[in-house]
Amino acid sequence: MKRLLAVLIALVVHLLTLGFVALGAWIILGNLGSLVAWLLGGVSLAIGWALRPRLGGLPADAEVLDRSSAPELYGIADRVADRVGVRRPGKVAVRDLAAETRYERVGLPRTPVLAVGLPLWLALPPRQRVALLATAYARVPTAEELVVDGALFTLEAWRDALLGAEPLRVREDAQTKIAGSSLGAVDHPGTTYEVMGTFGRLLGRLLGGPVLLVRYALTRLARAGEARTLARHRALALRAVSEQELAELDALAGGGYLAPMQAAALRGESAAAIRQGALARFRLTDDGVLTSPPHSELLGTRESERIDEELLGHYTRAIRGFGLIS
Repeated sequence: MKRLLAVLIALVVHLLTLGFVALGAWIILGNLGSLVAWLLGGVSLAIGWALRPRLGGLPADAEVLDRSSAPELYGIADRVADRVGVRRPGKVAVRDLAAETRYERVGLPRTPVLAVGLPLWLALPPRQRVALLATAYARVPTAEELVVDGALFTLEAWRDALLGAEPLRVREDAQTKIAGSSLGAVDHPGTTYEVMGTFGRLLGRLLGGPVLLVRYALTRLARAGEARTLARHRALALRAVSEQELAELDALAGGGYLAPMQAAALRGESAAAIRQGALARFRLTDDGVLTSPPHSELLGTRESERIDEELLGHYTRAIRGFGLIS
């Protein structure tokens, strides 16, 4: 019931955005020869454009790899996607300093993109690399979640526009200097700028109240389904990996993997040496030392090594900035 109510509220928010677009188009098309109609219609269209749900995009620091330059990486990305049951990524990108690996559908065509965070990827053995990809794929939002998230973004834009605006500091300083130099300590009347600014803030608070109420209600309804969402994410990830492998990945993602690599980078070690040092920890078990790091049926040791060869240049560039990661 709460999920249905959240979707209904989100749809109303999106319909309001479409209403601005439709109103602007109707005003302009109905009065093509009127300058006032173009101005009013343009304002309405601009509001609708500013409030539109975002289609998502690649992070600014992501570098897309060609399939021909990283066939093994694309191969494991495709195999894990098939096992989890999501669309294969149309593009695979790497990020030098972001530990998180994300799978998103971006742009108007909703192209699936996998963005691999190199710091954590560099530290993982083959088995945990599969778990990392599986958890990234499992977090793909449903259509309902996209609708609700888009509405929350729109409501946040409304809140910023109505309640987030403050007088320009530069303008206030200039007004103070002008008043001080012209009238000294004598009281001076408020300027049109001050009057309109005050009126605008009062209007924003008047209209912002309902926006805040809707935003609060939608946020609470969305959070009410978080447990169900997390359970769905875990169920999808378990199609490709086991509970133990997910637990191992959660423990590693806590950040303990990073300090040894940062220290090695400061000592000037190569990317290959840092990779071998990270894998050495996974060969140590209670029963002795393994001959190779833990691997998966979806990604063997040799395939993982070929991925490292494909990404060696990216590793070398990334480790120069490892000291910036906190």
